[in-house]
Amino acid sequence: MTNPAIKRIGFACKWSELNHKNEITSVPELNTGGTTLTYLKRQKREVAEQKMWDVMEKNITHTHNLVKRVATLRPELRMVRLTSDMMTGYTHEDWEYFYQLPDVVTRMEQLFAPIGETARANDVRLSFHPGQFTVLASNREEVINNSIKEFEYHASMAKFMGYGKQFQDFKINVHISGKKGPQGIKDVVSRLSPEARNTITIENDEISWGIEASLELANTCALVLDIHHHFIKTGEYIEASDGRVKRVIDSWRGRRPVIHYSVSREEYLTSVSRHELPNLHTLMEAGYNKQKLRAHSEFYHNDAVNDWALTFYEDFDIMAESKAKNLASFKLLDRYLETK
Repeated sequence: MTNPAIKRIGFACKWSELNHKNEITSVPELNTGGTTLTYLKRQKREVAEQKMWDVMEKNITHTHNLVKRVATLRPELRMVRLTSDMMTGYTHEDWEYFYQLPDVVTRMEQLFAPIGETARANDVRLSFHPGQFTVLASNREEVINNSIKEFEYHASMAKFMGYGKQFQDFKINVHISGKKGPQGIKDVVSRLSPEARNTITIENDEISWGIEASLELANTCALVLDIHHHFIKTGEYIEASDGRVKRVIDSWRGRRPVIHYSVSREEYLTSVSRHELPNLHTLMEAGYNKQKLRAHSEFYHNDAVNDWALTFYEDFDIMAESKAKNLASFKLLDRYLETK
């Protein structure tokens, strides 16, 4: 369990650096890569299995490298979302058998355990965010079953790292997503493993299920407040002192909660001063639709929006969802330190 007294700003999935041309580049040994299901399907079984093993070894090792790198940062920056694509085909009906083989399970345990040990020894906060095709509140049983399988894949990785033993010792976040809404989530939670129930968080959506729907789940699981999603859905810059925000905090049962923070892409806000909050209705009247405005920027280019987001920092850790990854989270902390 990370130290709740430390206020953190984290980043998602990839480590980025700037090259000599000031371009954002990836660092291979800190990031994951893989193969495709199409490639596996074309191979003989023994070749495909060896490829899955190699990808698993490389990706988990690189993830450990990433966590070790994050562990060298100042305490306020020791927070990272791990990528979902560690093991190719883990939940696919043609290949899931491979990850149930005893020697494969043993190797996953051997590789994942040190990641958790490094994180706990260095007070690094970890999380996952399964893809948006994980629709636990669907009205189709097939989709629900596949979504549970996908969520349990992430819960298994957390378990291999030594998490899932206590409520919110690790965060695995999904949107409400699906026609059944909050009731659908309530129905599914009882079908999850203990580790999955301990780690699940639910995030408000920018299109369908907003904060009010999330709050129906406050007694079921911890809630993640995505302030950009709420802005895109309603046009409101919700205040940190809002009663709804207090209820989100309470859903964490004493653990330090998390918000997700992103900003619309730079090219969509060229007419807006960096010192003023963008107006959703004005932007839409100018021809921008919500689909475009929901996309994440590279950096946090609007100081007014940054200052608003940082009003939540006293009570929440901030997951920086931006294409510049850690580079953007570093600058966001710099902004906080400049203005506090």
